[in-house]
Amino acid sequence: MAIIIPLASFAISIILGALVLIASRANPIQTYGAMIKGAFGSARRFQYTIVESLPLLMCGLGVGIAFRLKFWNIGAEGQYVWGAIGITWVMQFWKFLPTPMLLPIGLLVGMICGAIWAGVPGYLKAQWSVDETLTTLMLNYVAIGLAEYLYINAWKAPLGNMGTPEFARETWLPSVWGKVHSGIYIALALVVILYFFLYKTRWGFELNMIGKNPRAARYQGVSIKRNIVLAMLLSGAICGLAGSVNTAAIAHRLTKGVNGGYGFTGIIIAWMAGLNPFASIIVAIVMASLTTGADALQIAMKLPESMGEVLQGLVLIPLLAGSIFVEHKLVIIKKEAV
Repeated sequence: MAIIIPLASFAISIILGALVLIASRANPIQTYGAMIKGAFGSARRFQYTIVESLPLLMCGLGVGIAFRLKFWNIGAEGQYVWGAIGITWVMQFWKFLPTPMLLPIGLLVGMICGAIWAGVPGYLKAQWSVDETLTTLMLNYVAIGLAEYLYINAWKAPLGNMGTPEFARETWLPSVWGKVHSGIYIALALVVILYFFLYKTRWGFELNMIGKNPRAARYQGVSIKRNIVLAMLLSGAICGLAGSVNTAAIAHRLTKGVNGGYGFTGIIIAWMAGLNPFASIIVAIVMASLTTGADALQIAMKLPESMGEVLQGLVLIPLLAGSIFVEHKLVIIKKEAV
């Protein structure tokens, strides 16, 4: 069921998307074909899709850790933004360091910033049972507002340039294949490491136990409070790393658009992948293709680019509905005749 239900949910989302396209007077087959061609039709387009999938994959991995505890980390977007702020701070103000050290330290500081931002709602939940959905969601807008203040005002580049000063070229993440940068190695390494820790270690077993039966975990001597804080620190660190990697590889500065929705889409990826790190790779590529393929809708089908976001949303609705049948069994109880 864990395999069949997500596949069936995705099929239903395709049908729902087709109905929306028909209502928009577009041919669904031609539209889906244009999106596939726009995402995978050439080596260059495929490279763009892979690049787009990397921050999605890392954010999906990050929130997936928290979701194992049934801790609803809706704050990946803010943690991602803090990763971008952290690496920009290092690149702009830590010039006393040797240039080769700026990139690794910038990535590390981005992770720390994301971890701290996620640790706040984690501690509030562990210590006082404060609802994490509200705190993580609202902290997103604090982070986004701070980033906007920094690139418009406090850290703004001179001469009216948009955003902060550009990073030194020596600190950019290098390319490994066209537009695909070396962040792909970081993302794939995270997949392997997280799979090992979540499925092959005692800590991963404890997280799973807390998520499924916190009372049983408590009776077994598992510290729920400690695990909540640790899981959120790791979750935020990975989302922060996603922000710092993407900033070092793509934008090379803190600028408008840093909150590109990667954190929110990462929630969809985590659920569609069943919180499995390896499955997250495929789902991230699929979700990225909806974004890069949406560009082709404007040219080939004369549809607005926002149609790609609509189709992304239609993927989530059947998935959430289908998850009910994965976690619960429908049992029909016949009443005995009196």
